[in-house]
Amino acid sequence: MDTFLIFFEQMPVWQKFVYVLGTLIFCWLLEGNYPLFHFDYQKWKHGGANLIFFLGVGIINLIFGIATVGVFEWVQQNEIGILFIIGLPIWAELLITLLLLELVAQYFVHYLMHRIKWMWRLHMVHHSDTKVDATTGTRHHPGDYILRELFALVAIILIGAPIAFYLTYRIFSIFFTYTTHANITMPNWLDKSLSWIFITPNMHKFHHHFEIPWTDSNFGNIFSIWDRIFGTMVYDDPKKVRYGLDFLDGTPDENILFLLKMPFDKNINSD
Repeated sequence: MDTFLIFFEQMPVWQKFVYVLGTLIFCWLLEGNYPLFHFDYQKWKHGGANLIFFLGVGIINLIFGIATVGVFEWVQQNEIGILFIIGLPIWAELLITLLLLELVAQYFVHYLMHRIKWMWRLHMVHHSDTKVDATTGTRHHPGDYILRELFALVAIILIGAPIAFYLTYRIFSIFFTYTTHANITMPNWLDKSLSWIFITPNMHKFHHHFEIPWTDSNFGNIFSIWDRIFGTMVYDDPKKVRYGLDFLDGTPDENILFLLKMPFDKNINSD
């Protein structure tokens, strides 16, 4: 277990970048051969628009990565957080960290984004994609992603997580982000079985449905446990899903300037 954690902790930046890009490309190619929906769109143009947001996310991630080093050192030096109280074996502490990071830095902040109007207006850029595929996982307004990073910092302090635990979570999170957004068809028996523990490709598609109540469901990224506990889990036939937002016609969903200004456009009634 120590070797496993040290590997993630000492992974060079270039290896992390190769992992992120490699996972995205793998999912992008996979959905080209086993698509759930056959979109009538220019895949490269659509992917290019979303990858511009990917660059923004990367810059924000780099800035927060530098800032969080000091937070981790402060937490460890002052022994702040749940892990310093419970004192369990390392495998159990890692599992608790993964579950609590998922709860605070993913489920809770994601839930708030669907409940608090100004947060939703930032988050609706992600939901405005009418052709959800692997690149949609990178499609976050800078304000949306900054909120997620801030909640992650709060989670780190509450948990008392060492940096190796956090990096392990991020590695897993990247894999699930791209696979669950990917436009891939999964055998129903396999997807539904996996969904008892994990967020699966079919399961996440309901979250991207164009209207509630499905839009306000399945908030998790890695684990489905919190959606099950808090009653926000939905599972049905993914072919019933229609992507986008019910208050937009979908035509500007690849217009970068429109998307960046969307949260502040008073002409868009998101109520």
